[in-house]
Amino acid sequence: MSTDGQHAPAHVSAQRGIDHYGDTGAVKTLVDETLAALALPDDYVRPGDRVVLKPNWVKEHDERNPGPGQWEHVVTHPAVIEAVIRWVAARLDGKGSIVVCDAPQTDSSFATLSAYCGLDEMIDRCRTEFPGPKIELLDLRPEEWHAVDGVTVSKTQLPGDPLGDTFVALNEASEFVGFSGNGQLYGASFNMDETNERHKGERHEYMLCRTPMDADLFINLPKLKTHKKVGLTCALKNLVGINANKNWLPHHTEGTPDRGGDQFPATTAKAKLEHSWMGRAKRVVYGRPLLSRLLVPLKKIGRLFFGDTQKVVRSGNWHGNDTCWRMVLDLNKCLFDFDGTGQPRSKPIRYLAVVDGIVGGEGNGPMAPDRKPCGTIIAGTHPAAVDMTAAMVMGFDWEKLRLLKNSFSMRERSFVSFQPSDIRVVSNRPEWDGPLGQATDWFEFTPHFGWVGAIERRADSADSK
Repeated sequence: MSTDGQHAPAHVSAQRGIDHYGDTGAVKTLVDETLAALALPDDYVRPGDRVVLKPNWVKEHDERNPGPGQWEHVVTHPAVIEAVIRWVAARLDGKGSIVVCDAPQTDSSFATLSAYCGLDEMIDRCRTEFPGPKIELLDLRPEEWHAVDGVTVSKTQLPGDPLGDTFVALNEASEFVGFSGNGQLYGASFNMDETNERHKGERHEYMLCRTPMDADLFINLPKLKTHKKVGLTCALKNLVGINANKNWLPHHTEGTPDRGGDQFPATTAKAKLEHSWMGRAKRVVYGRPLLSRLLVPLKKIGRLFFGDTQKVVRSGNWHGNDTCWRMVLDLNKCLFDFDGTGQPRSKPIRYLAVVDGIVGGEGNGPMAPDRKPCGTIIAGTHPAAVDMTAAMVMGFDWEKLRLLKNSFSMRERSFVSFQPSDIRVVSNRPEWDGPLGQATDWFEFTPHFGWVGAIERRADSADSK
């Protein structure tokens, strides 16, 4: 049996098992059982393939509690990553390559992440057991920022992707075409001009890391978590980590709702004042490291007046964010429709998502969630189907999540070839097995506080837990 692209894209495997990482053998068994239930073609992994594994390494720890032991619910666990490496390596027949890579949040420490998670030791074990294929670990970022209280005060240049970058001119196929927020888009840094220069009119451009774009098989390894800007972060959102320049990625639209912004949930005097004061401060300190350090105490004072971000909605961290979902769908269009040279693909990319839901994250995700032991691994060959299943498992209504609802109504370069009603779940849990819309007995994830009351699914005929 052979395939050149997607295999049964609307079919998803969601298995239940161990709900902790203490038994790595049991974790591997759960991953293997989840993948086996997909019934992938024998040649979905082919000898000589360039296989890229993309975990979610957004941060090296829970923002509220830095330090060892505070990362298992924040990032893709190495036990899951290693299980997938072994699954792939056994099928490469001693040839090809496996690259485990990500471009984590720019102010993360990759060295600390690696030390906490034992990534180097994980790679060494796999190389010893599978000496044939080349197995690598890469930090794809071109630079690492040093931040104090959320303010970038210095930057360190990094090698970045050894294969370089892929420039994609999505242009008229972008979900930002005709968006009223164009011109006020906010990316990853204080330099709004750079973000808006890349997104105006029918010009919409992205800079991707070439290693993942050049993959023969791209394996997405997201974490099952809530997200402050799109509701949940899973397979679709995890592509933020294949970017060479995150400031080309619009995350919210500046301003209050009365002026077309989604930075704040309501037009209040305090919101208008914060937008004006912080906007001026960001413009003044941008590109001036010494002045940036002066912003740190000012920000502390501002927090006392405007409220802490862990408790007050700002920066588009709410269900009314009409910006971030567009960027996420655009990134998936780039991966599915363009190759490493930035040209339209001559053949479909092989894609697989394996979601680490053994211990998920609820509440203030993605960087400060609470632990949510679930004991589940979700896998599929299409990110939209996988994310729809993830939303069900979390207890969220997909029709209330712009990212998921709009996945089925893209105007140009749609990468979704099925309808929500086509999604079928294969599961060892009877309540989940069958058509997605008939699933019951889901987990009750607490959303980010900016989403509470807006996306939860109602239990009609069965208990949830």
